[in-house]
Amino acid sequence: MPERHELLPGSPPPAGPQETRSRRIAVISASVGAGHDGAADGLTARLAAQGYRVDRYDFLDLLPARLGKLLRGAYLRLLTRAPEGYQRLYQATEHASRPGAVWRALLRSAEHRTLAAIPQDTTAVVSTYPGASQVLGALRRRGALEVPAFTFLTDFSVHALWVAPGIDAHLAVHPIPAAQAHVQGAAAVTVVGPVTDARFTPVVGGRRSAARARFGLPEHAPLALLVAGSWGVGAVRQAAAEIRATKVALPVVVCGRNQALAEQLRQDGITHAFGWVDDMPGLMHACDVLVQNAGGLTSLEAFASGLPVASYRCIPGHGRTNARALEEAGLAAWIRTAEGLRPVLTELLHGPRGTAQREAGIALHRAASGPVPAIAARIGRRSRPTAPSPAVRQPGRRRLALAATTAAATLSLGVAAPLTYAYAKTPAHFTTVAHYLDRDDR
Repeated sequence: MPERHELLPGSPPPAGPQETRSRRIAVISASVGAGHDGAADGLTARLAAQGYRVDRYDFLDLLPARLGKLLRGAYLRLLTRAPEGYQRLYQATEHASRPGAVWRALLRSAEHRTLAAIPQDTTAVVSTYPGASQVLGALRRRGALEVPAFTFLTDFSVHALWVAPGIDAHLAVHPIPAAQAHVQGAAAVTVVGPVTDARFTPVVGGRRSAARARFGLPEHAPLALLVAGSWGVGAVRQAAAEIRATKVALPVVVCGRNQALAEQLRQDGITHAFGWVDDMPGLMHACDVLVQNAGGLTSLEAFASGLPVASYRCIPGHGRTNARALEEAGLAAWIRTAEGLRPVLTELLHGPRGTAQREAGIALHRAASGPVPAIAARIGRRSRPTAPSPAVRQPGRRRLALAATTAAATLSLGVAAPLTYAYAKTPAHFTTVAHYLDRDDR
């Protein structure tokens, strides 16, 4: 089992037996929502299955005093009380070449505790949170951290804070975020696929009926699973009422830790409103389509479960950029207006669009090479980090040949739509995405 450490002043955890010393990896996540921790859980499980000893850390604990708790609280307040202010902040920093002065000071304050926390026999460090990646990159650039450092990009869209100079490799779940990271100068971007819990699988046999009975859901009605992250943020009540009004599907709402929201929904007449759900694989087996507003881990879990996905009434910032990226990837429909809700849900539930998205989501998981080989290939390289790669710019005369090569790879991943769109609208973006579909080291 992975070791979780509460980071109090003192010595790092003792080293393990001699035979495990060369197979010890630190994974740094952050308890900001559940997506970063969920990705870290998936990575940990895969690394442990390959015989690695894994130490888990929460980046918020690596910040001094109570700064981590303050950071989490400020982020939540922005999302709930000033969403458009958060949108403006996100847009202003989305493509910044470096973090702002406040962020730089905050991140520097975590460097000493991060370095002290990592056991000396660690052979690699993996981050699933952009702040942690910035700290690890800075330590690598100075030579203070001598082992390879990796960033696992948990989102489908890549904010500039994810791309940290000094990080040895950036691991992406799909060619779309890989291309975005590459354009922003990320080093050694590699498409490795998602790392969701193995329990998320397509429903088979009578498991749908059993799951519906377990959750007290109607046996035959089409069900739309509406999710809003572990915090239950966004226009959830409005979205639930609008789904119900379509009469295309009944809303089944998961409110995470926002119990007050679940109670409000029940008062609104939304019968199937849940707080925190431990058995999300079972609930996905019970439902027919997922409607989400953030584009995070739950979307990847739905893809693995064979559910078509729609983005609707997305939260600001990453919610909207993820919705755009998922749409480009052909993996999720982005419903931008209330008028579009009914026809799109109908298509996803009963039409070829839903079938295509189910197949694309399952194919994404089946085609995944996994992060462990990418990490293992670089373990033991205790050298200076690779300099960030410049954006790939393919000459115009090579575009047709590249398009032909890319088409075959794209169809196998179920993501033909983004490349068709990218080539028609922005050829430079097309060639960058194609580069990551045609890599030999995926």
